[in-house]
Amino acid sequence: MDAKERTYSVLLVSASTNFNNKLLDFFPAPKYDPVIVTGSIRAAKCAVDEQPFDFIIVNSPLPDNDGLRFSIDAAKKGTTIVLLMLPSDQYATQFERFTSSGVFLVEKPLTRSTITMALNWLAGAREQLRINEEKVLSAERKISEIRVINRAKWLLISEMNMSEADAHRYIEKQAMDRCVSKREIAEEIIDLYG
Repeated sequence: MDAKERTYSVLLVSASTNFNNKLLDFFPAPKYDPVIVTGSIRAAKCAVDEQPFDFIIVNSPLPDNDGLRFSIDAAKKGTTIVLLMLPSDQYATQFERFTSSGVFLVEKPLTRSTITMALNWLAGAREQLRINEEKVLSAERKISEIRVINRAKWLLISEMNMSEADAHRYIEKQAMDRCVSKREIAEEIIDLYG
């Protein structure tokens, strides 16, 4: 799927109604859906527990917390890209801490171009994360397939007195002859002898 066609879920954590109304203009549907707005860290934690978000945007400070710890914790989960908006007096002192934790920082007050640029950063980072997630899933599937095939080979060795090479060739040949995957043959062997 092209990045232009991608839909992003957003959690906006901000207690400023005026700011929220202005920022919501940057999240047109269907590119951004759903867009959930909470006014406190407590409500944001509840929202994160209910569903995953592609982006979490925190407008610090908030009435119940400054949002700094929440931002770091959300970024550590590895599936969400976090943008923390800090007042200029905090930005310089917090930059190193947050950069190393994977949280994007922007300094307030914000301009339209800064917001647009920040959203482009978030989208780019999220797409890179999607690519990495797909690679991990592919590797996990391959490892799972190898385990199933190895288990079937050991069953053929123990039940049919085949050598490991013969068991391997048997699974490969059956898969080729029947036009199915080696995993399907291995699962049949496991069902039969396991």
